[in-house]
Amino acid sequence: PKDPAGSPSAASIKIKKEVANAFVKRQKRSSLYFEYYKSPMEQMHERCENYPPCDYLSDQIGFSMAYNRFFG
Repeated sequence: PKDPAGSPSAASIKIKKEVANAFVKRQKRSSLYFEYYKSPMEQMHERCENYPPCDYLSDQIGFSMAYNRFFG
């Protein structure tokens, strides 16, 4: 079936999976290491957030001072 403009409709266009994969490539991840790696600062933030007194104090006086008071 063709539409009034003369081009085939999307339903009539079919290509094999192998042909489609030739020009539509998914980006592969280089390594799972980077997906699960957290920076030391992010680990520190999570440690403080998971400890309610540190989390509360970090809102009052700042993260670095609160972290050093409880874990430093």
